[in-house]
Amino acid sequence: MIARKHPEWIRVRAPTGPAVARTRAIVRDLRLHTVCEEAQCPNLGECWAHDTATFMLLGDTCTRNCGFCAVRHGRPLAVDADEPMRVADAVARLGLRHVVVTSVNRDDLPDGGAEHFAETARQVRARVPGCAVELLIPDFQGDSDALATVVRAPVDVLNHNTETVPRLYKRVRPGAAYERSLGLLAAAKRQRPALRTKSGLMLGLGEERDELRAVLRDLRAAGCDVLTLGQYLRPSAAELAVVRYLPPEEFVELGEEARAMGFAYVESGPLVRSSYHAWRHC
Repeated sequence: MIARKHPEWIRVRAPTGPAVARTRAIVRDLRLHTVCEEAQCPNLGECWAHDTATFMLLGDTCTRNCGFCAVRHGRPLAVDADEPMRVADAVARLGLRHVVVTSVNRDDLPDGGAEHFAETARQVRARVPGCAVELLIPDFQGDSDALATVVRAPVDVLNHNTETVPRLYKRVRPGAAYERSLGLLAAAKRQRPALRTKSGLMLGLGEERDELRAVLRDLRAAGCDVLTLGQYLRPSAAELAVVRYLPPEEFVELGEEARAMGFAYVESGPLVRSSYHAWRHC
């Protein structure tokens, strides 16, 4: 069964206003990409109105083709060595106290882009010492050395999304592996026990409640501290259809269940995305 119409609680206002225009101008001027735009995030207006954005490293072309994602896929461009410095410049110009940095998957690179993440964290910390750095990383194809490169960097929050339940991985996340994602989070915690780790899931793709609970238990067993739960929204007809829209009260219930399991911080709501209100949990 497919849900064919957005319910009222999904609707958001178009992103407008001077703060939005200012953020867009800085991003354009520094030739940066944001996941806010590339992934068509419904919270773009709210976040940009608060002078914050989630920067996307390593271009706008992904080497994977996940069923839920609007980011284009194909052969990516060469790595831009000056990009970490420009991200740091944007953080300074926007006056951020918490920055989220992510990337497309770059399976074409020997380290999956890990050193580029680490250098970005170093540049931000050097330019804006008081800004908390959150890195939302890919799985690096399970490369433990790549993960260690990121964990050693000046990062305050290490985020890696599990996205959905194991049964749906082949359809939702081809090229990824549920066990690999859990292993990455657990390994990061072993390497730096004080590092705050984070993960998120999209709901409404056909998962069952018991399957979701099992994933939350697995994440806690891996030492995951912070959890985000949000409604999957279909970016276009080219991506997977929404199976079900969860009502806001169900997100409240799920958030309460997650907190009872021991997560230190939980954001759960229809429009929640991985970096939504990220500054609140650092």
